[in-house]
Amino acid sequence: MRSVILCLILFSFLGPGLSAQEEHTFDLSEIEKKAFQFGGYLEFRPVLFGLDRDSWLYKLKFYDVEEGETISEYNFNALFDASYEKGIVKAKIRTNTDVSKSFSGWTYDTTLYEAFLSVKPSLSFHLDAGKKRMKWGKGYAWNPVAFIDRPKNPNDPYLALEGVVVVSMDYIKSFQGKLKTITLTPVLVPVYDHINSDFGERNKLNFGGKLYFLFYDTDIDIMFLLGESVPARYGIDFSRNVTSNFEIHGELAYIPDHSKKVIDRNGNVAEENYASTSYLLGARFLTSANTTFIFEYFKNGNGYTFSEMGNFYFLIEQAYQSYLLTGDDSQLNFLAGAASQAYRTFAPMQNYLYLRISQKEPWDILYFIPSFTSIFNLTDKSFSLTPELLYNPITNLELRAKIAVLLGKSGSEFGEKQNDFRLEFRIRYYF
Repeated sequence: MRSVILCLILFSFLGPGLSAQEEHTFDLSEIEKKAFQFGGYLEFRPVLFGLDRDSWLYKLKFYDVEEGETISEYNFNALFDASYEKGIVKAKIRTNTDVSKSFSGWTYDTTLYEAFLSVKPSLSFHLDAGKKRMKWGKGYAWNPVAFIDRPKNPNDPYLALEGVVVVSMDYIKSFQGKLKTITLTPVLVPVYDHINSDFGERNKLNFGGKLYFLFYDTDIDIMFLLGESVPARYGIDFSRNVTSNFEIHGELAYIPDHSKKVIDRNGNVAEENYASTSYLLGARFLTSANTTFIFEYFKNGNGYTFSEMGNFYFLIEQAYQSYLLTGDDSQLNFLAGAASQAYRTFAPMQNYLYLRISQKEPWDILYFIPSFTSIFNLTDKSFSLTPELLYNPITNLELRAKIAVLLGKSGSEFGEKQNDFRLEFRIRYYF
């Protein structure tokens, strides 16, 4: 009571002075969730490539162009994200626009990343229809069980990606005990001329699903995808916090009848069918000094062997020598086309290690995170090293500088990339 009286006395003395200043009010509308929300970012990203003029992928791309030791590229990117929610209905749209200036000139592309309608009549049920990302899998750099999503770039796994047109449903049920939650997610994936046309064989309707458990404080997913657009596939993943600063995760994908295009040393393309098993095991550890370690091993059952990749490089060599003698570039164009696309993906071979180390605000430098990432090909012993500096000097502004150095012998994956290094600077403003 004495404290209340004292506060009243102080207010009686200070009240007139306070009233002379700006009046402060509390408006509930400032914290209420708005029906319409809009955001995104604007980005400028210049890149300098140090070319490896002796590599076969360089000769495949630049065989008829005389380039120097380096080439530059200037990228402008705008991502817009908008949503509207009213009652049980929510609509979301996300677009991405890329404008690039490279050695080949200017390019412009706008892609609809997501556009879907969501209906949520209760906390335990909601229905989505439209273009969206499913985000299956627990891995950071790779997700072998992401049967519906597009593959990540392990060099930048947090980039926004284009979604897939689906109809999906979530039914959530909670329990008391060791089994705390079950979520059932059936998914329809149509494939037609103008709907998911790059997903697989067209004019087919595919059906997939995921069953999620929170069991003994472990996240577990069981998923599948069936249909005629792509071979049937089945998967399982898990994630568990062993301690508050140590997490383990894993994924396993099985395709009973996987079809892989293989080019032999004579340039013949054949389809090899076999039962494919891919899996990933990883861990994330945070030290008391705010250093984060992420480690993953990826076994890519869909990838190529060392000899199969060697055949591809051999064909490029033969096609390049033929071009120098005759001027005929038809074989080079064939090797740069769709038939060899799988040889030029982010992880074309079978055994990889991923390591990322990041340190939050070292030496008490606020909003500064240096990191180091390495991807190691266990089959041919080639690898990449990528140090990175990330700084947020003011709210909503992000500055990033990184350099990726590729190392490997002749005939290895990173040794035959078209560049020896990639220096990149990024300015991104969020709104």
